[in-house]
Amino acid sequence: MNLIISTIQQEKQRIDFMLAHYRVELSELPKGTIAEKRTKGETYYYLKYREGKKVLSRYLRQNDVDGVRGRLEKRKHIETMIKSLQEENAVAVKALEGYE
Repeated sequence: MNLIISTIQQEKQRIDFMLAHYRVELSELPKGTIAEKRTKGETYYYLKYREGKKVLSRYLRQNDVDGVRGRLEKRKHIETMIKSLQEENAVAVKALEGYE
């Protein structure tokens, strides 16, 4: 077998593994954005996210805001990585057409 084809197949296997790993990790992270509301000089934080057609809000305690914000940033990063891996996967599939 051609060395290049073998390398592309190995890369496709790596991409498939990473996509599966990232999708599992993504399912465990919160989605949405953090919204602030000010009432009588007090600030309240809510996690707003969409479930189907509904937009839901969940109250966040002051102590939890930074942790949730970090997890939301991690989710955004993973979504970017998944998109990039899907593009790489499409290229690998196209390169392997007719060889598998």
